[in-house]
Parts: sequence; structure tokens; C-alpha cells
Amino acid sequence: MTDNQHQYSEQQRAAIYQVIGERRDMRHFINKPIDEAIMQRLFKVAHQAPSVGYMQPWRIIRIKTPQLRNDIYQLVDAERIKTAEALAERQQQFMRLKVEGINDCAELLVMALMDEREPHVFGRRTMPEMDLASVSCAIQNMWLAARAEGIGMGWVSLFEPDDLAELLTMPKGAKAVAILCLGHVKEFYPAPMLAMENWRQQQPLEQFIFNDQWGQTD
Repeated sequence: MTDNQHQYSEQQRAAIYQVIGERRDMRHFINKPIDEAIMQRLFKVAHQAPSVGYMQPWRIIRIKTPQLRNDIYQLVDAERIKTAEALAERQQQFMRLKVEGINDCAELLVMALMDEREPHVFGRRTMPEMDLASVSCAIQNMWLAARAEGIGMGWVSLFEPDDLAELLTMPKGAKAVAILCLGHVKEFYPAPMLAMENWRQQQPLEQFIFNDQWGQTD
């Protein structure tokens, strides 16, 4: 028993921790459409994300046209090659990775920052990047809800924001933050894909928590 009347039940808490622990950045999808009711639920939870000053800076562009999807793929592929070149000795390892599922996913979204953000100073006067943090929360909400719905989601960041903005005729000041691939999957990765591919392993939690001063763990 607990004296915290606001605490969820043990079963409810377990479900929340499970979906967080089993969220994966997916790259492999199967050819099956997503029910529209599910998509609307995902949009709703994204819109329920916390936002600095309640400015709600996220804008979601749903890509419907096959040619536009292909144009986005070409932007991502161009950046994939540039990223590989910048990785020097890890270039070949990177090129073997599957870094997107744009041509395979059922739904392709672009998450963007709104234009005309300058007047919003509540919570942003000293940290203007908090609008980006708010959009990231919207993406995370959608990601966790998608996992709970059995839908895979992948966040693609390999693109030039200005090029994507031009492609999508975004207004001046708006900025593309993420390309999101959503779709049904054969299975979810048992661990983060980059860990499975030996790109990088999760570091011990205690290395990230300090007491009072930076780097102080005692």
C-alpha cells in the first residue's frame, strides 16, 4: 500500500515503464497501412506535450505525395553520404547501417518549429532553444504512444533543414526538426539498433548523475 493518493496502480506504472524501456528507433517496416484512428491518437498526444510558455511551437506536415516522399529521400541520402565522409575511419561501418525507412514506412511526417517565434519570450528570454525542447517532447509523446499501439517509429535527422524547408514551402523562420517514419513492423528490435550494430553502447547511469557540482558523484 502507498500513502500517495496520486500514484497510479502498480499495473499502470509497469505499463508506462515498459513502453519507455521498449521504445525503439525503427528503420524496418512492413507494407501495411496504419489505421487512421491510430494516427489521430498519435497526433493528439503530440499536441498534448508540454511547451514553454504554452506556445505549442510544433507543426506536423503529413507527407501524402509519392514524389514528395522521394524528394525527401533524396535529401536524406545526400546527407547520409556527407555524414559518412565526415566520419573518417568509421565511414564504411556507417554506410552499412540502415539509417532511415522513408521508402518503406506507411506514414511519413515532418515535425517542424513554427515561424514567428520571436515574440514568445516566456521561458525563452535566456534560453530561446526551449521551443526546440518543446517540439522534442511532442515527438517523444508520439513515439511512446506509437510503441503502445504496436507501431514502429524512427526519427531521421540526416537532412539540411533549409533544403527541406524549401521543399515543403515552409515560411521564413520555420525550421524542420525531424523526419518521422511510422509503420507496422515485423518485430521490434530487442535492443537499440545502434547498440546491436556495435556503433555505441549504453553507458552506466551513474556516470550521468552528479551531486551539487559537475562531475561530483560522492
